[in-house]
Amino acid sequence: MSSVPTALWLSVSPILQRFNRPLISQLSQNHAIALWEYNQTPDEPITLEVACVLLHDYLKQLNQPVHLIGHSTSAWLGMIYAQRHPERVKSLTLLSVGANLAVDWQSHYYAMFKTLPCDRHTILTQMVYTLFGRQCPFKSELLIYLLEQDLLSSPSPNTLVEQVGVTPQLMSVPLFVGGSRDDMVVSPYQLNAWKPWLKSGDVLWECSQGRHFFHYMNSKLVSEKVINFWQSLEEKILDPKMFQSVS
Repeated sequence: MSSVPTALWLSVSPILQRFNRPLISQLSQNHAIALWEYNQTPDEPITLEVACVLLHDYLKQLNQPVHLIGHSTSAWLGMIYAQRHPERVKSLTLLSVGANLAVDWQSHYYAMFKTLPCDRHTILTQMVYTLFGRQCPFKSELLIYLLEQDLLSSPSPNTLVEQVGVTPQLMSVPLFVGGSRDDMVVSPYQLNAWKPWLKSGDVLWECSQGRHFFHYMNSKLVSEKVINFWQSLEEKILDPKMFQSVS
């Protein structure tokens, strides 16, 4: 397989990267997929602007556009980039991203923190159930630790002071939007609210289960859907009718 990537997985939450690995492994069986990570330091402002500039520095070194794919806030970075540099993006795949782009697990956490008379650990325990379902005590504590670390290192724009809202824009690049029917962060309503922004050939797909990290719970199925989407784009390029002259 070529060392030049045809697809790029975006990650701005290194702490949660473990939940992306099964899907990356599945996709890599058919495509040369690379991983691009951004690790925000405590001294940086909470913004995706720096990450977008660094991503552009990487992609402009490649001699061909690539498929961008990401989950939650990482996917939102891909959308920002695709809007600014569509010539470098072959397609964009958004996983667990609603029509309010800024809605992520942290926005739900802070909303609960402001309304419930509970400490951080109690709310994070509830978030583990919301995101992953019921877990054994040991695994629950591990997931609580990961979420707590993500609160400290992710460039999510949501804070205790403000939970932001961002509306999509029409895009020229092909788009795949996927989510889960039982996701309590990005609800089916938020997922279906993408329809006004979809073009002919774009895909909106809802997995039957898997919650917010459905791509981790169902990596093989999600891989099949994404690869089918990528292959459909290649078939359009190779379709001989595309090269027929108009009489």
